[in-house]
Amino acid sequence: MAGMGLIAWIVMGLFAGLIAKAIVPGKDPGGCFVTVLIGIVGAVLGGFLATLLGFGGISGFDWRSLLIAVVGAIVLLALLRLIRGKR
Repeated sequence: MAGMGLIAWIVMGLFAGLIAKAIVPGKDPGGCFVTVLIGIVGAVLGGFLATLLGFGGISGFDWRSLLIAVVGAIVLLALLRLIRGKR
């Protein structure tokens, strides 16, 4: 069962990362692997922020959770570009 949870997070991260990169286009390093990592970390970030704001966290593989993950991935992409732009 834990393996399916990990696979679900990876799949959710892939979708969230791809959607975030489509919404916020630009030059980013890396390919599919980096997109998945941004999506997974963004999903965790989105779940944390949604819980702090009282919207609840990521509860499974549904549209609401995907939206939270995408918003988190967009925030992460913006932060990474801000940090990368300062160099």
